[in-house]
Amino acid sequence: MTESYRHDGAPSEYPSAYPTTYPTTSPDGSGAAGAWPPPPAHPPHTPRHPRRLRGPAGLLAAVAVAAAVGGGTAYAFQELTGGGAGGSGSQVNGTTVAASSKGTVAGVAEAVGPSIVEIKAAGSSGQSTGSGVIISEDGEVVTNNHVVSGASQVQVATSDGKTYSAEVVGTDSSKDLALIKVQGASGLKAASLGDSDRVAVGDDVVAIGSPAGLTGTVTSGIVSALDRDVTVSRDESQGGSGQGGGREWPFEYGGEQFNGETGERTTTYQAIQTDASLNPGNSGGALINMDGQIIGINSAMYSAGSSQGQSSDAGSVGLGFAIPVNDLKADLDTLRSGSQR
Repeated sequence: MTESYRHDGAPSEYPSAYPTTYPTTSPDGSGAAGAWPPPPAHPPHTPRHPRRLRGPAGLLAAVAVAAAVGGGTAYAFQELTGGGAGGSGSQVNGTTVAASSKGTVAGVAEAVGPSIVEIKAAGSSGQSTGSGVIISEDGEVVTNNHVVSGASQVQVATSDGKTYSAEVVGTDSSKDLALIKVQGASGLKAASLGDSDRVAVGDDVVAIGSPAGLTGTVTSGIVSALDRDVTVSRDESQGGSGQGGGREWPFEYGGEQFNGETGERTTTYQAIQTDASLNPGNSGGALINMDGQIIGINSAMYSAGSSQGQSSDAGSVGLGFAIPVNDLKADLDTLRSGSQR
């Protein structure tokens, strides 16, 4: 058998489909050379590459290749199709959903709840109920000045149901802040103080306090505005966010007075406004960011029908105010020194 060659000159183990030389004589024997037409430039052949896959199988194959090269394309595929490599409970952006509750209201409440206390203060002007934030393991608690103003007796209830006596260490009516010390307590869980200068409008927040004496009540919302001018009284006779027939803490905002008259001696601070529900008894409690840090001390709330100097028993309508925590941190040494102002 005559050896055949491919068009590139290399020997082939299979004969070519076409002859590679012209016959010397014509098929009819006339002897005319070159009677046959020249062969095509390239003999037909079957493509050697596999058939391209179409449909889902092809897409999955492409994704598999992309995953081998780098995770970016495969990740995009999971995001676009709404599925994950592991089905239910799979990772999202590198975080296992069930691994941690950080960034959730439940997570913040669990982490910070033990650092919030209920405060009951009694004095010549009556009894008031408010809230406070533990800032040291040995029992330092921050609250509003108006919660303990003029009090001769102070009691603190922790989240585990224990009750302690407390003493007023220092007060600052110009910022509506006070520091009290729980007696005979140790190993308390101190809250982490954040940075109120980093707070932005729209941030998610959680409020924890004791409205109407309901210890450890948790509400949530957002930061509605910053640097709101809130005016409160500096008079002891105005103090007390009383419950059970008592009155709320009067304050002035936007040229109007709420929850009663603020009196002649007042002070103004720039507050964080929030729509997290605040009610009487939340005063002195915590406004918390989603990292579990205290960013404000809740101090005032607006109730429908409480303007024009009239008190109201109506609940929160989403207008609450908190003293920025940086104001507290700047005042903490003065409060610890025992200053009463």
